[in-house]
Amino acid sequence: MSYVDSKWSYVSANHRRGIAEALTDATEVLLIDVDKAAPSREEIRAALRWAYSDRARDPDAPPPAGLVEMVTWLDQHTVPMRAFEDPKEAARLARAVLDRISRKKNGKIAAANTANRKRMTLNNAMGYAQEITPLIGNPLKAVKWTKPRLLTTVDPRVVISVEQARRFLSAVHKHSQRGERMKAFFGCMYFAALRPEEVIDLHRAHLTRLPAEPGTWGEMRLTGASPRPGSRWTDNGRPRERRELKHRAKGDTRTVPIHPELVALLRWHLETFGTGPEGRVFIGPRGGEMTDRSYLKVFHEARAAAFTPEEAASPLMDVPYALRHAAVSTWLNAAVPAPQVAEWAGHSVDVLLKVYAKCIHGQQNEAMRRIWTATQP
Repeated sequence: MSYVDSKWSYVSANHRRGIAEALTDATEVLLIDVDKAAPSREEIRAALRWAYSDRARDPDAPPPAGLVEMVTWLDQHTVPMRAFEDPKEAARLARAVLDRISRKKNGKIAAANTANRKRMTLNNAMGYAQEITPLIGNPLKAVKWTKPRLLTTVDPRVVISVEQARRFLSAVHKHSQRGERMKAFFGCMYFAALRPEEVIDLHRAHLTRLPAEPGTWGEMRLTGASPRPGSRWTDNGRPRERRELKHRAKGDTRTVPIHPELVALLRWHLETFGTGPEGRVFIGPRGGEMTDRSYLKVFHEARAAAFTPEEAASPLMDVPYALRHAAVSTWLNAAVPAPQVAEWAGHSVDVLLKVYAKCIHGQQNEAMRRIWTATQP
């Protein structure tokens, strides 16, 4: 709980949620003297969620009436820090913790990035324990643990073609009145490589150039994003909280060109639907912020309508984020220099080339031609 307090004010809401998830899983295997009268697993996890989230928002607030007994029980039934002083016991506990964070609640193996992220959190927490002196060493470092291998590149099978993208956007438009409002929403992901939280945060003022002449490029300047970590983790108590752009300092901006097709689509959208509160370009069906539930429903139903049965059954554009992958892949395959693509997409050049290495097509034949020429007698 002390570690959560030390981090809360300095990290994003999504990071707060990640810390709480890691600590909750770890605490599950650090229980002692558990008997048949012990609380259920869900009761334990509910109390831990309060301890690692709601309490951190107001450290002086007492537990809710329904959790008082549960929190008291946890105080009495979790291992004391001195248990880590014995090398053998410390290794046993550390291995149990590492095994737990490598699995889902149902016991199945978790995704590699999830396990690695949780281990980083726990390693940091143990380092904090050393700072405030309950620990003299980090028990996690004394255990040999094979780090799960991560898939760091985009799977080329998810990347759609221009023709498939246009089919999908047409299906979104035909879906319903709600779909009409979301055609430009998904268009921003495909033509401008925006992340979903960046599209949701898009305001009219961000569209710095939106020319009326057909076939003319426009420009947008992004200033922030609105991710959805959940109301438990935000400072404002709402599901979304406006943040700086990903991988950018607070106050930094990112300029992105607007493809002529997207220019026309955005102009049509603004003329048809106007803007929402504070000039927001995309709003939900009831006039509020766009929710994940509303756009995901349209996405999956339009995808099914636009694709052939074979395409629909494949990994092709299985999630909205794949539209962004398609945009970046298109730019790279059009021979746009990597530093320029990285700037538009909000990546570093190293990360860009690493993530999209398998999605760069059309260069193999040229490479083989050069090798053939170089090896001629």
